[in-house]
Amino acid sequence: MQAIKNNKQHTRSEFSAALNQVCAERGIKPEAVLESIQAALLAAYRKDADKSEEEIVGFQATVDPISGAANILDNKGKDITPAGFGRIAAQAAKQIILQRNREAEKDAIISDFQNKIGTIINGMVLRFEGKIAVIDLGRAQTWLPPEEQSPEEYYRLNQRLTVYVKEIRDTPRGPRIIVSRNDPRLVNALFAREVPEIANGAVIIKNVARDPGKRTKIAVDSTEEGVDPVGSCVGQKGVRVQAVTNQLNGEKIDIIPFNKDLKEFIKAALSPADGLIITLDEKKKRAKVIAAEDQQAIAIGRGGQNVRLASALTGWEIDVVGATDQKEINGKNQDIKPSE
Repeated sequence: MQAIKNNKQHTRSEFSAALNQVCAERGIKPEAVLESIQAALLAAYRKDADKSEEEIVGFQATVDPISGAANILDNKGKDITPAGFGRIAAQAAKQIILQRNREAEKDAIISDFQNKIGTIINGMVLRFEGKIAVIDLGRAQTWLPPEEQSPEEYYRLNQRLTVYVKEIRDTPRGPRIIVSRNDPRLVNALFAREVPEIANGAVIIKNVARDPGKRTKIAVDSTEEGVDPVGSCVGQKGVRVQAVTNQLNGEKIDIIPFNKDLKEFIKAALSPADGLIITLDEKKKRAKVIAAEDQQAIAIGRGGQNVRLASALTGWEIDVVGATDQKEINGKNQDIKPSE
């Protein structure tokens, strides 16, 4: 008798504990979970008894919230629980509770990552689903879709990556945490991690222009007198910028000092070209840059990359032309007056 009593207490304790855990994690009432279990039991009974849905109209499944004992009642309220149905009922209840636990855990992870959007996190390539790389972050898995991958990178299983948490996207398979390796904000976050002056606000990133996997230009400014924004980002012997470069698999990074003088800012953005003469059309927000013959190709860059990034960094359309004579190189800069 004592053994039977202990077994009943164990059953009661196990079922009640599982039910209460699910309800606490999901923030729902026990009745809602019990309703799901009852629906599963009725479906299990219909399948086990080989009946159609029409044949069980009005039938009910009941579950004792304490012991977990289950019964099937017909449309007249008569107990028609089949012999041995307890095993089927226990399995169905277990599956529902496990499912609710998984849902609770998934919801908690999604909720947690809502607060991580806009940050970077370290992970490992777990598997591939077509062209999508699934990144394992420990307690969560994230998706790195093709449009968020760097075109210069090739991912492999177990490869460790730092990714930018971009968004939580609704898909037919439920919400997915989307991460990125080509978003310019990945560069911002990497510098914020490596440069204390950025983390504490002494240095700010004004803008980032990026050709993922190839080259990035970043404009930085200081909010405190005596703080060198470029030097802070470069670090002693280049250790800070090199750490970011390593995270981006060797992507070249140009750190540009922000300047309120637009001409000087555009000149810096077009580095390493020098000796440039700039005229501005403020109405069209267009800059004409005159470069010496040996500097024109440098200012434009291979495939137009340098001038394209400089334009994105400054927000101005930039045209680089060659000097027609030496007097033009030595002449004074004059702004183009906006057309009437």
